[in-house]
Amino acid sequence: MTLRNIVKIDEAKCNGCGQCVSACAEGAIKLINGKARLISETYCDGLGACLGHCPQDAITVEQRDCAQFDEKAVGKHLESQKNVCPSSPAEKGFVCPGTAAKQFNKKDSASGDVSSQLSHWPIQLHLVSPNAPFFKNADLLVAADCAAFAMGEFHSKFLKGRSVVIACPKLDDTSPYLDKLAEIISNSNLKSLTVVHMEVPCCSGLTRLVQQAVAKTGKNMKFEDVTVGLDGKVKKTEHL
Repeated sequence: MTLRNIVKIDEAKCNGCGQCVSACAEGAIKLINGKARLISETYCDGLGACLGHCPQDAITVEQRDCAQFDEKAVGKHLESQKNVCPSSPAEKGFVCPGTAAKQFNKKDSASGDVSSQLSHWPIQLHLVSPNAPFFKNADLLVAADCAAFAMGEFHSKFLKGRSVVIACPKLDDTSPYLDKLAEIISNSNLKSLTVVHMEVPCCSGLTRLVQQAVAKTGKNMKFEDVTVGLDGKVKKTEHL
């Protein structure tokens, strides 16, 4: 037992919508008898990615003595759930196919090839596990949601060869992001870190978030900060 953060679910507030089940990349929450329940303390990393998905505010993060988070146990649990697709998710609980971690083998593209360079799933920062295997020894790209739509060369110029997480500092609930990014940076032995955001002022919040996450780790890690204009061209590149 150790003192740490862990998810707490108020069953009196829970309406059984199941959104937290889909949001939990570790599969730590299931719907049982129409209520969301934490099925194992060892599956919960305590970062609270599920909080922003609960319309009833039934989920909080508390600090208490509990079993340690076990990444290996989570991996076995998720593997066992891969082929589970119950006809009644409200009764049995399930791992949403949209959040199940996947990696893809990408071969070098031929000249002129515009194939997708996405190497893994999920990519939304709320959904990824900070202990996902695709972060280990990776070149990490932290990108604003809009950047890939604005820039025609995004896949070939920035995404190729990198693991990616995306976020919107203006519209997302970013409260869990700082701890999650810090954990990724601390535990993954990253080879490099790149931030790509739009030139609009609110989007620079992504840079500040990454700066705070790096500072929280205590590491002296530099990263490349790229500003993309509304015309899809790189306006500025800095090394921070």
